[in-house]
Amino acid sequence: MKKAATPQQIEHLLHDGMTIMIGGFMATGAPERLIDLLIQKDIRDITLITTDTGSPGRGSSRLIADKRVKKLYASHIGTNPETGKQMNEGTLEVELVPQGTLAERIRSAGAGLGGVLTPTGLGTIVAENKRVIDVDGQQFLLEPPLKADLALIKGSKVDRRGNVFYSKTTQNFNPLMATAAEIVIVEPEQLVELGEIAPEAVHTPSIFVDHILVDHINVNHIQVEDTQ
Repeated sequence: MKKAATPQQIEHLLHDGMTIMIGGFMATGAPERLIDLLIQKDIRDITLITTDTGSPGRGSSRLIADKRVKKLYASHIGTNPETGKQMNEGTLEVELVPQGTLAERIRSAGAGLGGVLTPTGLGTIVAENKRVIDVDGQQFLLEPPLKADLALIKGSKVDRRGNVFYSKTTQNFNPLMATAAEIVIVEPEQLVELGEIAPEAVHTPSIFVDHILVDHINVNHIQVEDTQ
């Protein structure tokens, strides 16, 4: 497992001021142990890209509670009162992005596109300071790509090469985010041998994964190579 990385090795990749994508929807499919490492390393001034900030005590809500996030891109924040509180106090900059637009902006970054044209948000505060483009008489907002320094994702099954399978709704934003960051770290719920994930069940191919978190929770029968 050449991509295996211990918590200590991953901590060396983390620093203040990073733009970080975190997978999950309402904390379902969120990489809780990788979020733990951000807190343990005392990472701050984060620009966070995530579909929501979960509910208190779960997922990225813990980063909000510790006031580690300076700017947030998200689709909704209503399930975490602390996010709204910090936004109203002016201590957290929040850009609310319609969920479909958020997904397409991330996908655009992963695909190397210049953005996405969408009618969603026209005539609302979403359109403020954004370009409006006319296509055959219809107006669209030009929404720029969203990319990150780091994507933290969680897989239900991850093989030793880094191929990832997500069970049911844990898939959510994880596959998109895996394509749109400079460094991608996956937290496996279960580490498996090559061949234990059927080719047609691979949601994130290994080419997108840089590091696999290995710790006492997910290492069992897998033989991990020394990466030092």
